[in-house]
Amino acid sequence: METVYDGYISRHVNRKMSEPMARLLAKTKVTPNQMTWTAFGIALLSFVSFILGYNIIAGLLVQLSSIVDGTDGGLARLKGMTSEFGGFLDSVLDRYADILIVLGLTLWSLAHETYSGIWLVGLLALTGSICISYTRARISSNHRHLFDNGFKSLASRDIRLFLIMLGAVIGQAYFCLIVIAVLTNVVVFYRILYMYRYLGQEDSQPKPISQSSEDP
Repeated sequence: METVYDGYISRHVNRKMSEPMARLLAKTKVTPNQMTWTAFGIALLSFVSFILGYNIIAGLLVQLSSIVDGTDGGLARLKGMTSEFGGFLDSVLDRYADILIVLGLTLWSLAHETYSGIWLVGLLALTGSICISYTRARISSNHRHLFDNGFKSLASRDIRLFLIMLGAVIGQAYFCLIVIAVLTNVVVFYRILYMYRYLGQEDSQPKPISQSSEDP
């Protein structure tokens, strides 16, 4: 499966549940890819719950999906079933899950809150969530660790889903969307600026000149 960065919520909350689940599932015939699909299915149920107006249930399902999503990698390692396709599948389904969850929260806000600009805030939250993941996917694997600490790591998926869970449970979807929109997009542009300066310094270093095969 894909090796992913564990954010603060993953390390201190989710892993306390996902790791025991992975150890238990390792004794069964359940595969890592099946758990990846399970996490996506829970996110889909969360979306449906938002549509039906059950915001508390939807929020809890969001967090459950985040926890279950952490079991596939652990299960793959325990069973020796790590694969490039597994990481690819996990990454793709996570993006679909993110879209469904943010869209569900936005639709719930439209139906139950009277603030203006809900669609715009929802769109910005969705855009930022996708671009956060995209910046990490597009950066060279040699530099990916640079996004694992400090302000550059503040909008990781585990933190986003935890904030959405809180916003849904307390019935403050609009303000939650604002926080997600601001946090993700600010971090994206900070990453761009940071990597521009960092890679600019690397590019300014003299490169060794490779000798031609015709040299004596």
